[in-house]
Amino acid sequence: MLRLALATALMLAPAETAVPLHAGGRVTADGRFGWPGVYFEGRFKGTSVTVSVEAGEDHLAVLIDGVERAVLKKPGKVQRRFDGLADGEHVIRVEKLTETQRGYSRMIGITTDGTPLAPPVHARRVEFIGDSHSVGYGDTATVRDCSDALVHDTTNTQLAFGPLLAKKWDADYRVIAFSGRGVVRNYSGGNPGETLPVLYARAIPGETAPALQDGWKPQLIVINLGTNDFSTPVHAGEAWKDDAALHADYQAKYIAFVRRLQAANPDARFLLMGAPAFIADVRTVAAATGATPVAVPQLAFTACHFHPSLNDQRVMADLVEEAARGLK
Repeated sequence: MLRLALATALMLAPAETAVPLHAGGRVTADGRFGWPGVYFEGRFKGTSVTVSVEAGEDHLAVLIDGVERAVLKKPGKVQRRFDGLADGEHVIRVEKLTETQRGYSRMIGITTDGTPLAPPVHARRVEFIGDSHSVGYGDTATVRDCSDALVHDTTNTQLAFGPLLAKKWDADYRVIAFSGRGVVRNYSGGNPGETLPVLYARAIPGETAPALQDGWKPQLIVINLGTNDFSTPVHAGEAWKDDAALHADYQAKYIAFVRRLQAANPDARFLLMGAPAFIADVRTVAAATGATPVAVPQLAFTACHFHPSLNDQRVMADLVEEAARGLK
């Protein structure tokens, strides 16, 4: 697993030393990250700690001992010091809340004038692959009519079903998800050829460079893809002559994607989520790959642009947890 000690000489105060960090999610060797749900964890003994980040367009939450102390929203390089902590051991965590489809943020480093300790270790590992439902698109909004800015500001991936469940399990997690993307077809036929299986290999979603081979081996992989494939009718000029052809292509390409993931993760168990509109297709894919289908009921969709609300996210987390209990 990736361990980072990224504080640069310019960012270190004279009496401070770098806290070694555990990176959860895909992070480049120089600390850049773009996929949703990325987090960094470190431990130290002392009364103060300094977080240094380059925030891009992201909102980054800072938690100390599980309590949110700040949300960093300012673009560019930000340094924030937290003083007055009880003299003892502490866990510091920086979480990416928002979705970044272009660009990236960067962890520069975390430092302390106390004693750095080894970062936390989590025995369980789970990966969530999906679209906006896995991202937590606008999930904290209380209205459906949202501007782009409101979608950005109300998206909190850490409250989406994947991170919710992983934290309950005290598990490491990755969220490889991108709003609007499908298995073979993106929302309304947009961005042809750049579906989630194509983006999956990337270190940063908006860049073509591949992810590091960092030893990540999840024990459970949960995939929730299909909403964008089928939520709008096939348009003239698209690759499928009709709806039946789209469903057939979805099943074939989804089977190939799952098998590719199985080859790379031979010890992982797979759960494939499906809404009522395409659960029959998901069951076909699951039967062909040995995965377990998870039927998602009709949700309330009261968040931005008819997306899952916080309560919907909790419903999905419960469904995945129940399905995971039945796996061998």
